[in-house]
Amino acid sequence: MAALPSILFLCVHNAGRSQMAAAFARELGAGRIAVLSGGSEPAATLNPAVVAAMAERGLDIGAEVPRRWADDDVRAADVVVTMGCGDACPFYPGRRYVDWELDDPAGRSIDEVRPIRDEIERRVRALVLEVVPATAT
Repeated sequence: MAALPSILFLCVHNAGRSQMAAAFARELGAGRIAVLSGGSEPAATLNPAVVAAMAERGLDIGAEVPRRWADDDVRAADVVVTMGCGDACPFYPGRRYVDWELDDPAGRSIDEVRPIRDEIERRVRALVLEVVPATAT
């Protein structure tokens, strides 16, 4: 049996953008994709406005904990999506890299986080369609 395709979402604090992207990918991938996220300088906790914005979409990420990316995460990923970590994000040959320029939700209100969340959801939907093999229905 072939391994699931995998996506790694990276940002600086792993407290906002990468956590939202990972939650959408898990939901949209419906068990057909392996999803990880990490940060170059993980925060202590998730951004509360991000947690609230995701709850509006029916996704509870409140129990997630920011974590530092690991070399093994990068090596295992088919696609590495970077979001604002610049040179701090790892690079390994043979991986597909995608850089998403997105505003950082840190310090923003939920009203300011919603458009960031919606843009992440749009991009994740498109990426999941590329990565997850089509299944017969």
